[in-house]
Amino acid sequence: MEDLRDAEHRLQAAQLAGDVEALDRLLDDRLIFTFGANVQTKADDLELHRTRAQVVTRLAEEELTVLADGRTGVTWFLGTVEGTISGTPFAARMRYTRTWLHDDTHGWRVIAAHASTTD
Repeated sequence: MEDLRDAEHRLQAAQLAGDVEALDRLLDDRLIFTFGANVQTKADDLELHRTRAQVVTRLAEEELTVLADGRTGVTWFLGTVEGTISGTPFAARMRYTRTWLHDDTHGWRVIAAHASTTD
């Protein structure tokens, strides 16, 4: 499970750094990300970071639960995310659920993710 926890932390660091190359390695090509009614693909997510349309300036983890079973894993993140979207500042307490797949070539990669704000 520690490998999956490390992968989750590498993903958080890549989001914070806007590191498109690292995100490309950590996101499966089939990724589907849902937030409310919005659905995005890996290409959509990478484009947001590449163009700096979305910039994460703070990512503070409060809680992280990790489950790994063979080549499948799930991470549940709770924390504060701050940054800008199209130049407009945002700050929210967020919960992310990410489903990961492991293979010998790529290691752990996110294939599905869901996010919601908390009260």
